[in-house]
Amino acid sequence: MATTTTTVTATATRRVRAFKRWMKWQGIECSDALQLCDCPSTGLSVRALCDLREGDMVARIPKLTCLTIKTSAARDLVEAAGLDGYLGLSVALMFERGLGETSAWAPYLHHLPYQECLPLVWTSEEIDTLLSGTEIHKTLKEDKALIHEDWKENILPLLKLEPFRLDPSFFGVKDYFAVKTLIASRSFEIDDYHGYGMVPLADLFNHKTAAEDVHFTSVSSHSESDNEGDRSEMSEQSNDEHDQEHERTHSVSSMDRVEKGIALSSRKSPSDSHVECPMDLEDDPAELEMIMVRDVKAGAEVYNTYGSLGNAALLHRYGFTEPDNPFDIVNIDLELVLQWSLSLFSSRCSRARVSLWRRLGYYGCVSQNSEYFEISFGGEPQMELLILLHIMLLSEDAYHKFDLAIAAAGSLDELKEGIGKFLCDGTSEMKRDMFMNKKVGRALLLIVEMRDGLYGTSSLEDDIEALGTCCPIKERKLYHSLMLRISERRILEKCRTYSADAAHMRVSKRGSPRNKMKRTRNGDCGTPL
Repeated sequence: MATTTTTVTATATRRVRAFKRWMKWQGIECSDALQLCDCPSTGLSVRALCDLREGDMVARIPKLTCLTIKTSAARDLVEAAGLDGYLGLSVALMFERGLGETSAWAPYLHHLPYQECLPLVWTSEEIDTLLSGTEIHKTLKEDKALIHEDWKENILPLLKLEPFRLDPSFFGVKDYFAVKTLIASRSFEIDDYHGYGMVPLADLFNHKTAAEDVHFTSVSSHSESDNEGDRSEMSEQSNDEHDQEHERTHSVSSMDRVEKGIALSSRKSPSDSHVECPMDLEDDPAELEMIMVRDVKAGAEVYNTYGSLGNAALLHRYGFTEPDNPFDIVNIDLELVLQWSLSLFSSRCSRARVSLWRRLGYYGCVSQNSEYFEISFGGEPQMELLILLHIMLLSEDAYHKFDLAIAAAGSLDELKEGIGKFLCDGTSEMKRDMFMNKKVGRALLLIVEMRDGLYGTSSLEDDIEALGTCCPIKERKLYHSLMLRISERRILEKCRTYSADAAHMRVSKRGSPRNKMKRTRNGDCGTPL
């Protein structure tokens, strides 16, 4: 075992040395203050060899060293096939892998894994077993189907293009899924000309939420404004090229403008075509720069940030999670709310109440033809959900009066201004808690229980116990799946507490002496809502 570990470590060290030589040959400048680490168990990372200060420039990367559609030897193939975006980049990456040692990026490709451990390449059984009930379960199944369809429609036909004679062993569906994981977790948007690409060195920096150490900024050819650089803004991989690929973009850029004209004249490429940028991009910087945005002590890891992402997005796009992630949320589908409604009311009644809610201009969040409501990290439900539940639980008399008021309203704005006044004790100020009462609180608790039931028979305590005995390195898939389940179920637990507390506060307010006197005068001795 010791001999095997030593061999693996030595191989990783050789890869790093070869990569450093390649970077120097290509004109990529990496500060001597950075240490590139290739650990067999945890992967690649970057550490500070000495104290780094805010404003220090730690790397320069010529754009032409980035693997893009424009720089790849597959450029003619991609253009002949009429591909662009992530599809085109996927072909370029598979093509360069097929070239082996003759690829201009061979040393760079050697230190990349064949694929990242994203749920996208987990088996269907693993997805159903480990991720059932989580925010990404349904999305992953849809993504896998869409990617397979993309491969059949756009990649498989390339093997029949006679002039290129592609090696099928590098363009199979498994290879396509593999490069998709690399592009999802590592690619950046470089500029208008190059589009998306793989950026050597830049993709070695790991993520930490809200703790960015190094920053990429860009000066676009069409705008002088800087964009916040985070890899996440590129990478929500729905992998549906025909659905506008709803990945966000990651801008990488330079603090200063530098002269153009840097070319990889010394690199050997199977393609004889020379990469030339069009005239309208001549003012763009030819290099990317990495700038420290905070001080980092010697020995500490240097982090990039992929954005303000919850654990569902992190696991989906990058294959990992973080404990106590403040950007975690849980979604409750409108369909689940309707299931609850049908357990109490007729289908006709439920549809009528939802229709009234929509006439007020309210909708849930919408993604991939699914409508849902968000529960925040603190357990607070989206206002639109509370309004919908409030309307669904109105008495028949109150509902019909409200329906008539809507029909008589002069405008939607006027009506929405009076919603709180009509529904909630005469106040015109819209607040989340004003829609909480005993009935709404009970309804929300039942819906939360239904949502929690999607995780299966194990409890939150069972998941926490399982996580305590799980190895994050040897059992990576199980570990991060449990982290995601626990983070989501803790939010649902907070929502239970919020529902009970808010409803109790509401009852207390209605139990004030003033409200008791009001009910007595009206002869109302019923239980308040």
